[in-house]
Amino acid sequence: MPIYTAPTHDLQFVLQDVLNISRSDTPGYDELDEDTTAAVLDEAGKLAVNVLAPLNGVGDEQGCTLENGVVRTPEGFKDAYDQMRAGGWMGLDADPEFGGQGMPYVMNCAVGEMFVSSNMAFNMYQGLTHGAYSAIHAHGSEAQKATYLPNMIDGIWSGTMNLTEPQCGTDLGLIRTKAEPQDDGSYRVSGTKIWISAGEHDLSENIIHLVLARTPDAPAGVKGISLFIVPKFLVNEDGSLGARNALSCGGLEKKMGIHGNATCVMNYDGATGYLVGELNKGMRAMFTMMNEARIGVGLQGYSQGVVAYQNAAAFAKDRLQGRDITGAQNPDGPADPIIVHPDVRRNLMDQKSFVEGARALTMWGATLIDKAHLAGDAEAQSMISLLTPVIKGFLTDKGFETTVLAQQTLGGSGFTRDWGLEQFVRDARITMIYEGTNGVQSLDLVGRKLPAEGGKPVMAFFDLIKTFIKENEGEDALKDDFLEPLKAASKDLQAAAMYFMQNGMKNPANALSGSYDFLHLFGHVSLGYMWARMAKVAAEQLEAGTGDTEFLQSKLTTGRYYMARQLPATALHRTRIESGGDTVMGLKAASF
Repeated sequence: MPIYTAPTHDLQFVLQDVLNISRSDTPGYDELDEDTTAAVLDEAGKLAVNVLAPLNGVGDEQGCTLENGVVRTPEGFKDAYDQMRAGGWMGLDADPEFGGQGMPYVMNCAVGEMFVSSNMAFNMYQGLTHGAYSAIHAHGSEAQKATYLPNMIDGIWSGTMNLTEPQCGTDLGLIRTKAEPQDDGSYRVSGTKIWISAGEHDLSENIIHLVLARTPDAPAGVKGISLFIVPKFLVNEDGSLGARNALSCGGLEKKMGIHGNATCVMNYDGATGYLVGELNKGMRAMFTMMNEARIGVGLQGYSQGVVAYQNAAAFAKDRLQGRDITGAQNPDGPADPIIVHPDVRRNLMDQKSFVEGARALTMWGATLIDKAHLAGDAEAQSMISLLTPVIKGFLTDKGFETTVLAQQTLGGSGFTRDWGLEQFVRDARITMIYEGTNGVQSLDLVGRKLPAEGGKPVMAFFDLIKTFIKENEGEDALKDDFLEPLKAASKDLQAAAMYFMQNGMKNPANALSGSYDFLHLFGHVSLGYMWARMAKVAAEQLEAGTGDTEFLQSKLTTGRYYMARQLPATALHRTRIESGGDTVMGLKAASF
């Protein structure tokens, strides 16, 4: 059975020491003192380790079942769900007006990492509900908020988002689901949606589906899409549940991973629905959910890497095989633990340096979301919009790669089900696909986010790094190992962006053929920036004699590894980008 240890120490280091959240002027952050965040992280960690992690393998083995229209979740899921409800975790950052605890979003992300690492499939039920809550909170009427949000925050009701149809995924302009207006102001929604996570289950009393559909006279394409609340059970005026709505689960997908989450085909047969926001403005409302979901999926990607790395490191310390090339390290035993071997150490350092850098990047992104939403900071909104495809795309690509590296550490044992690594690999794989494939993320980054606002957000990112380097160039502990590599990587990123500006307009293939490399180039620079920030704090605390010496020295050593062994990949990505699109597009379609 795989192990899981809640990384509360590292999360606290990132939140308090690196991001300085308790000293931030973002509204609500003044309440996030060290004792408060430590208490929240500790309790969430206990729940993750003691309740969720033991059910991860159970959910994978049993999966969900559909019988007579009823979906049953794996054994133990309902009890765990009720414990999550009782602890108030589902409303941690939700609006207090509707029963939430009102904590900033960054705390939801911090505890979310532990919940995902311990049981990704289970956490998706509340994750989808959070997204639906956010869309209704941002775009719903006051009556809709009062009707749905309190029970969704409590977890009595859950939520979903329904976008994809059999004939369309990314191109939502092709959706066919219809919404017929009724005399009472409601709509009759008819159509089929596929791949609906948590679409039907036995954990909550009601499921509030958010469904994209088009009215009969709607304009073609995405300009004619509206968003509708379509509850599983209709809600009476007094808030009690009424009749079952005309919707059903038509089947469960047979999937590579996340077996414990019900991925449903949803059929709407004239179901009663209620318009959210303005008619034909559904994409705006849905992207409130989508953008939040993309940050959450990036978190899923690296969080699977976290638990996989923990198990790989534990195995490497215990598994005896061969002798250290410099001399026996376990002379009384038949062999040395494999962690003494340089290639195993390289493998583990790749994993460790990624997950710790990814954690810092995601939490920084969460603070930008808080600054944008709580303080109305337009620059923070622009920056997180720029970083969202990077967080989603890069962290899930590398997160999946990390689970494979962890599996490789175990050798043959990693290929068997008993050790659990193969589940982490299978579960992590979906993160590269849903909420917009990573290819789509790269196109969004280069085609939309890079030129947004005349390029101001990306220039602000470059200035952020330039300023950090300039302010710390006198720090001997940082200069050679962190600042110089970051400067070189940033120059690669700027050169790649300039190449797109100079060559993308006359031949768009030059830009789009290099978009995936640009996503990874940007991701490496982002992690390099976070490692430089973490190194600065670690070096300062070591010099001052504060903090955990072993932890801080480990942080510096791991950071040096990333800067020396991973960050130079930016040069490779830049070279690929500058090779242009001719070699990518040169082969005729018929020749494939």
